[in-house]
Amino acid sequence: MPDRTLEEQLTKYLADVHSIEVQALAQLKAAPKLAGAGGLAAAFREHLDETVAHERLVREELERRGADTSTLKDLAGRVGGWAMVAFARLNPDTPGKLTAHAFSYEHMERAAYALLSRIADRAGDEAVVALARTVESQEAAMAERLAALFDEAVDASLAEKDDPLPDQLVSYLTDARAIEAQAAQLLQAASRIAGVPALTDAFDDHLAETREHQRLLDERLYAQDAKPSRFQNTALRLGAVNLGAFFAAQPDTPVKVAGFAYAFEHLEIGAYELLRRVAERAGDGATVAAVERILLDERRAAERIAGTWDAAVDAALESVIADRTR
Repeated sequence: MPDRTLEEQLTKYLADVHSIEVQALAQLKAAPKLAGAGGLAAAFREHLDETVAHERLVREELERRGADTSTLKDLAGRVGGWAMVAFARLNPDTPGKLTAHAFSYEHMERAAYALLSRIADRAGDEAVVALARTVESQEAAMAERLAALFDEAVDASLAEKDDPLPDQLVSYLTDARAIEAQAAQLLQAASRIAGVPALTDAFDDHLAETREHQRLLDERLYAQDAKPSRFQNTALRLGAVNLGAFFAAQPDTPVKVAGFAYAFEHLEIGAYELLRRVAERAGDGATVAAVERILLDERRAAERIAGTWDAAVDAALESVIADRTR
C-alpha cells in the first residue's frame, strides 16, 4: 500500500481515537458524582486526569501531522458521553450501571488503541505506536480497577433501593436478558459485514452460545415467577439493527466491528459480574452457577475477537486501497 494512503488512514484513526477521548472526558467529569463516595468515585477522578493527558497527546499528534481534530466527530463524542450520563441517572441503581458501562468503555478504548498501534506499525510511525501502546496499557489498568470495584458498585446500588433482594435479582436478570437480546441481533448483523473469515466464524459461534444464554436466563427468570421485559428487549434489538447499519456504512468496517464487538463483550461481562454478586447476596446458587457458565463464554468470545485484530486491520486497509484503485 502506498505510504501516502497509510499516512492518511493513520491520521483518520487518530481523529477517531480523539473523538473517543472527548466522549470519555464527558463521561468522566460527571461519573464521580454519580458514583458517590468511596473507591469508585476515586477511580473515576484518577482516570479523568489520565484521560485529559490522553486527549492532549492525541491532539498534539494530529497537529504534528498537520491535521486537525474532526469537529463533527468530537461533537458526536460529547453528545454520546452525555447520553451515557443521562442513561445512568435514569437508573435507580446508578453505581452498578455506571460501573458496567465504564468497564465496557475502557475496553472500547483499549481496543481502539490496540488497533491504532497496528495501523501505525504498518505505516512505520514508531511515535504513534509508542503513544498507542502507552495509552492502551493505562486503559487496561483502569478496566482492572473497575473490575476490582464490582462489589462496591453492587453494594451501593442495592443500598439505593428498598426492594427485597429477590425483586432486585429479577431486575438484574431482566437487564442481562435484554443485553443478550441485543447481542443476538448484533452478532447476526456483524457476521454479515465483518469481512474477515476468522471474525465471521467467531460471531457465528458466539451467536449459538448467546441463544443458550438467553435460554438459561429465561429459565432463571421463570424460576423467580418473572419473565423478560418485552419492551426492553424490543428497544435493545432496534438499537442493534441501527448499529449494524452504521457499521455497514463505514469504509473500515472490519476494524470498527472488531473493536465494538470486543467492547460489547465486556458490557456483557460487566453486567454478569454484577448479576453474580446480586445472586450471591440473594442466596440463589442456581443463578450463580448459570452466570459463571455464561461468563466463561463471554470471556472466551472477547479473547477470540481480540485475536482477529491483525486480520481486521489488514482487511480494512486493503479495502481502502481497493476503493482508491477502482
